[in-house]
Amino acid sequence: MTFRRLIARYGTAARALDALPGIVTRTGANAYQLCSARQGEEEMERAVAAGARMLRLGTPEYPPRLADIPDPPPFLWALGDIQLAHRPAVAVIGARNASSLGLRMARLIAGDLGAAGMVVASGFARGIDAAAHGAALSNGTIAAMAGGVEVIYPEENAALAAKILEGGLFLSEAPMGMRPLARHFPRRNRIVSGLSAGVVLIEAAARSGSLITARMALEQGREVMAVPGAPLDPRAEGCNTLIRQGAALIRSADDVIEALEAPRALNLREVTEPYDLNPPEPANTEASPDLAERALALIGPAAIEVDALARDLAVSSAALSTALLELELEGLIEQRPGGLIALSAGG
Repeated sequence: MTFRRLIARYGTAARALDALPGIVTRTGANAYQLCSARQGEEEMERAVAAGARMLRLGTPEYPPRLADIPDPPPFLWALGDIQLAHRPAVAVIGARNASSLGLRMARLIAGDLGAAGMVVASGFARGIDAAAHGAALSNGTIAAMAGGVEVIYPEENAALAAKILEGGLFLSEAPMGMRPLARHFPRRNRIVSGLSAGVVLIEAAARSGSLITARMALEQGREVMAVPGAPLDPRAEGCNTLIRQGAALIRSADDVIEALEAPRALNLREVTEPYDLNPPEPANTEASPDLAERALALIGPAAIEVDALARDLAVSSAALSTALLELELEGLIEQRPGGLIALSAGG
């Protein structure tokens, strides 16, 4: 979202980079440092060595479904068959410490979805994710990585990774070579759901990363589906709760297809023009000196949309972009899933 605000305000990445030092100086964010040109060149060199390609937002190669979410990555590193990201996809995710029954369900549903012509997306974690990837190999699978696209984590999935590279696709927005940390996984989850028409959960505990993905899927307008489990199994608590709240109950791939109302829900929009990074704005695009202070006064702990804040302030989104960037660099506001903003924990 910071990228989007900079592009909306300055039009091009080059002009935004020229403006950033001045913005940082005004905010007093002394710890902020721009990536150097050499660092960028080194990452490109690592990508070439690994055989990875860059998919840039706004180009036909970029996954079209992912481009439609509120906070798409400005670019992705891709290893494998890029065309898989342009086919109808369903995410199959769930517990890392999955039961034998959960693993069998993941293999059955993912395999049958693949046989029906759908790509299976997941997060390359152990358990349900790995089972779903493995069952979908022959028909296409996409692994969204929390770390660098060429960094195999967990290491126990090394053999699976080699098979995915033969005909599947790895995607990541993380820098090449980055080892994944805990805070990277929620960001990865929005890519899993964003690539897909819907998300199927198999064995998700009450507080789990899979439920974070389900929430992101709802915010992105995706279908959320869940396989029910035994009431006394804590691994099924999250799935059972989702079903009570209205998620589609899934027993097989046929239930998934029915929930998605195929083929309507699975149709991908045709990308005929580059993604519009700089939509038309009202004439008033200049930010007043006190705009950041006025914006901060209207932002609370509850997340709000940037467009709604712009309307309340009677300014354009472009004018508001710089003010929000300053507040973000100062640590006063933070990004929330779905392109929302809120006061930071210390704000």
